[in-house]
Amino acid sequence: MLNAKLRNPWIVAVLLVGATIPAYSAPAKKADFLSACLPCHGLDGIGRDAEIPNLAGQNEAYLLNQLRAFHQGRRPHKEMLYISRKMTDEDMRALAAYYASLPPR
Repeated sequence: MLNAKLRNPWIVAVLLVGATIPAYSAPAKKADFLSACLPCHGLDGIGRDAEIPNLAGQNEAYLLNQLRAFHQGRRPHKEMLYISRKMTDEDMRALAAYYASLPPR
């Protein structure tokens, strides 16, 4: 029987993330950054609202450029600026690669 904590779909999703994003500098950071994306973009990269874009299957270079623009404040969006502010370029590359690798819908 699953531990009660593992029955929570968000906890399971965050645990699964560690196996799906390519390894980079700090393994604990993998789940941290993707977990910030989950409420809006989901583990599957599909926006949870009409105002939220689908990221699954998007061009990796496009996703990376958008993350950099949010990070640098060149593309204004309060939540994305907040989420991206502490990301390294390596973090942004890993996220772009992850969402680009998903099947588009």
